[in-house]
Amino acid sequence: MNLIDTCGWIEWLTDGALSDDYAPFFSAAETLITPTSVQFELYKWASLHSNTEEALKAVALTEQTRIIPLSTSIALLAADLSMTHKLSFDDSLIYATAHFHQARLVTSDKHFEGLPNVTYFRKGG
Repeated sequence: MNLIDTCGWIEWLTDGALSDDYAPFFSAAETLITPTSVQFELYKWASLHSNTEEALKAVALTEQTRIIPLSTSIALLAADLSMTHKLSFDDSLIYATAHFHQARLVTSDKHFEGLPNVTYFRKGG
C-alpha cells in the first residue's frame, strides 16, 4: 500500500517536474490509500489555482483510491508522531494515516525527508 501526499497529487495532475516519478504509483490506484485530509488540501489548492469544477474533478480522481477518514486512533497516533518528528498538524495526520495502514508515504514534501517508510522525491532548484 502507498499513500501519495498532496504535493504528489499536484505534481501528477499538473504534469510537474516530478510527475514521472509519481506516475508508477498512480498507475496502480488499487494500491493507494488517500486520507480525507489530502482530499481537503487538494480541493483547496485546486480551487485557489483553478476553479471549483476542476477542484471537484481532482477530488473525484482520489475516489479511485481507498479513502481513509480521520479516526480517533489515527488522530492520537498523529499527535505522537507530531511530537516525535516535529510535524505540523496536517503533515502528522498524513504520516499517521500511512503509518496506521502500514503504507509507504510517497512525497516531495521536505518535512518527510528521511523519515521511516517514506519515498521522498527531491524538488529541483
